[in-house]
Amino acid sequence: MSSTSLLQRLRELSAVDCDTLDSEALFELMKNGHDGTKVHEKLINESIRDAHWMLSQQPDSTLEELAVEFMMVRLALEMIPSLSGYSHIQTNPRWSYNSQKTIKNAERIVSIFKHLAPSYDTKRVCIKIPATWEGLQACRQLEKRGIATLATTLFSMEQAALAADANCTYLAPYIDENKSFILCGLAQRYCRSIKARTQVLPASLTSIDDVLVLAGVDHFTISPPLLTELAATHVQDYKGEIGSVLKAAESAHVKGKGEYEVILRDESAWRLAFTRSEGGKSEGKIIQAINIFYSMQEELEAIVRRFGTTT
Repeated sequence: MSSTSLLQRLRELSAVDCDTLDSEALFELMKNGHDGTKVHEKLINESIRDAHWMLSQQPDSTLEELAVEFMMVRLALEMIPSLSGYSHIQTNPRWSYNSQKTIKNAERIVSIFKHLAPSYDTKRVCIKIPATWEGLQACRQLEKRGIATLATTLFSMEQAALAADANCTYLAPYIDENKSFILCGLAQRYCRSIKARTQVLPASLTSIDDVLVLAGVDHFTISPPLLTELAATHVQDYKGEIGSVLKAAESAHVKGKGEYEVILRDESAWRLAFTRSEGGKSEGKIIQAINIFYSMQEELEAIVRRFGTTT
């Protein structure tokens, strides 16, 4: 009788997709081939060409911004054969504190998908937006317009409660070095307790141990190397814990929606609660995350300039 792999076991407990983009996009676009040229030189040049075409329709945007968006969408389209769910694309971090700019940016990304792949169902596009007050209000409006959103850079229950209230498709607690495992369990319990449609999707998983302690959360996007390791490891050979975070969250206190209601309707109250979360650590983490994403955006725009803005 064949034995069960960790990946098979995980798929019994959670929905699992392949995560091939996110922050790796920068490094992918910077790769050089054996001849010293960029591996994605054709993709970059075509994106700059299309950005010139779109610039006349988007006078408040720059050529570099538009070219980066075309590059991101083209990379996402290359990954479609590996995906069963959404294509996730993040908005420009410049607009992390501007709802209207974020909405326009998100709608433009969807329009780029339509332009480059007319037959692709844009209902499968999910826009990743930083979980600031402004970002989550943008999510609220985008969801009303039929565009799926994911609240990213999420480090606190204050953000999770607002993301659920905004009707985000997903909220994504960051794991990485922060190891915010319990937040995933608490956020999922909260969303289910208020019957929100928002699902928990942990971000920045760095090992199969990170994945497996979270088994049972709504949804995972997992990098190809971790998927390979999960598929190659048998359940009976794994000595770690599977699903321990959700079990621990079951006994932890979770505030109800009524306890969050005041801050969900009052921007200044929400901002203060977020500032106070974890003694200021949660707000510090989102500031750091937005800075990292902003630096990546600048490097991607620098690639466009190096290829020339007069293509």
